[in-house]
Amino acid sequence: MFRLRGLLVITLVTSAWFNGSATICKPQDNDAAHPKSEEVDLDSLRRRASAGDTQAAYRLGRCYMLGTGVSQDYAEAAKWYQKAAASGSSDAQFALGFLFEHGKGVAQEYKQAAFYYMAAAKQGHATAQNNLASLYEHGQGVPQSLAQAAYWYQLAADQGEVVAQCNLATLYFTGRGVPQDASQVVRWFRGAAQRGYAPAQANLGWLYYTGTGIAADYAEAAKWTRLAAEQGYAPAETDLAYLYEQGRGLPLDYVNAYVWYWAASAAGDKRAAAKLKEIVHRMTPRQIIVATNRAETTQLRAWHSGTEWPSAEAAEGTFSRPH
Repeated sequence: MFRLRGLLVITLVTSAWFNGSATICKPQDNDAAHPKSEEVDLDSLRRRASAGDTQAAYRLGRCYMLGTGVSQDYAEAAKWYQKAAASGSSDAQFALGFLFEHGKGVAQEYKQAAFYYMAAAKQGHATAQNNLASLYEHGQGVPQSLAQAAYWYQLAADQGEVVAQCNLATLYFTGRGVPQDASQVVRWFRGAAQRGYAPAQANLGWLYYTGTGIAADYAEAAKWTRLAAEQGYAPAETDLAYLYEQGRGLPLDYVNAYVWYWAASAAGDKRAAAKLKEIVHRMTPRQIIVATNRAETTQLRAWHSGTEWPSAEAAEGTFSRPH
């Protein structure tokens, strides 16, 4: 039942990076509360950016990127990022690489994405290092090189970049670009899991469940799987349900199994949908009623952080970004 998880590494981490960064601008839906201060801040930012202020140009580009205080406009974001990137801003270089990689506001061009990711990566920008590594891994905009992918993943992982840690763990698991090494798989998934990254927590749970690179321990598998499930990571919700269904690491509990299968199924996990149909045949009518009521009223989705984790379909087969 348990299996390795896949990560949409690039979109996921860059999206989180942009939304997690500080900004002097406020979202548009806050404008009514602070109309004057917002207009002054944005106007001042634009003047300083136009006058050659590198940080102001980056921040203005970011406002357009996110639609923060202005209408979202990727082309305008690219314009201001370009100005800041030309002055050496690693954040702007990374952001411009993201736009070129995904064709937002500019024509999609992997060579340009690699160029800007490389510029930022050489300055130590961890997320740019991760994204550059992924381009090397998949041969997009640069010649495919698993050795280069491992090199840049390692640099990013050493800085605590959780997606890079997961990607590096995957290379060690498969023996691609580095020697196959289960202890390194555990090390890097644990590092990302301890930082609260749900896909890593789910993968660490899988390692404990299967005894891969570490002594099998169902209780630890349940612990890490639950941490991921409670963040709304659907594959982990399915696995937590399975642990309840089998009584491994957790008390045998068909009601809780049903509730977690229901949550995962609602998030689109096809394994959960299939298991939901199966488990009712082992439940009493009373258990079904209790489980159904609990699933409908506990609002499990309210536990979720709002993070756009990889889809259930993408979470099958490989940790790295699908081709």
